[in-house]
Amino acid sequence: LMPVRFSRFVGPAGMGLAALMVGAATLPPVIADSGGLWEVSRSATGANAERVCVPQATVLAQWEHRRAQCTRVVVSSSPTGAVIHYTCPGGGFGHSRIRVLTPRTLRIETQGISEGYPFNYVLHARRAGTCQPQA
Repeated sequence: LMPVRFSRFVGPAGMGLAALMVGAATLPPVIADSGGLWEVSRSATGANAERVCVPQATVLAQWEHRRAQCTRVVVSSSPTGAVIHYTCPGGGFGHSRIRVLTPRTLRIETQGISEGYPFNYVLHARRAGTCQPQA
């Protein structure tokens, strides 16, 4: 009974938000709670890493569109990772699989469409600490 009332309350447009809220509650802590400074590289060795400050590690799932205001939905999650789909203004979108390797290390397989072209690559992210306040 409760799901029927809930779906009537939020309506079809709100179901995506409901899925995000439910999914976010089950994310592994290293993904859900690990905002801060991350070093992100296409190399497992960390070569040529880009340092980025994020409020939550789920933002790393949309690396290709990191400067866009995208909507993320947690498709599935387990204690060792998550699958996140996101859509961005202008038609860009992506699908990322985040795997927790250690409490400070993630492997992100991401693919989608950016500026009308497909992308598909693997990222390695290592938490480097907390973000410094902006001066």
